[in-house]
Amino acid sequence: MSPDVFLALLVFSFVSSVTPGPNNFMLLASGVNFGFRRTIPHMLGIAGGFASLLLAVGFGLGTLLTAFPALHTVLKIAGGAYLLYLAWRIAMSRALGQGGEGDGEPMTFLAAAAFQWVNPKAWVMALTAMAVYTDPAAPFLTVCLVTLAFVIVNFPSVSVWAGFGVALRGFLSDPVRLKWFNIAMGLALAATLWPMLS
Repeated sequence: MSPDVFLALLVFSFVSSVTPGPNNFMLLASGVNFGFRRTIPHMLGIAGGFASLLLAVGFGLGTLLTAFPALHTVLKIAGGAYLLYLAWRIAMSRALGQGGEGDGEPMTFLAAAAFQWVNPKAWVMALTAMAVYTDPAAPFLTVCLVTLAFVIVNFPSVSVWAGFGVALRGFLSDPVRLKWFNIAMGLALAATLWPMLS
């Protein structure tokens, strides 16, 4: 992979990681409700889970899904159901704790990592990255380079969303504002299913 292609890959990785989607809406809500420090395992889980998804897709899972469309349908249904469950939990959250301690518990590393496997945006990103940036002449190396590019940009990209949430904590310390913010975030998260349904 030439330096120019790797730079283009880094730009693609950054843009696809920092733009709105299920992970980023959940991180925004987590930053508001739990603070930055308690959201770090969630951010690390996204990075780790997505790296494992990229490697799996790059080393053949994408081909398996093409060969067995029913498996893809099962993943879509499971992912959609779990996404709606998370949207409901966010929308129903009502308390903002003091000193970064929110009501309830933030998403854990393992839960965030597992969520990448049912996250529709993560699948689109992984399949697109592997289709566009890997080279059949050097499959192992280019799959690893695609994964490396996302590892480099993913954590800083998603950290921005948790940071936005933390910046909003003062404004959302009012229970009525927090209630409507969490409802809006739950609806926004549910709305990310729309592209998957069309």
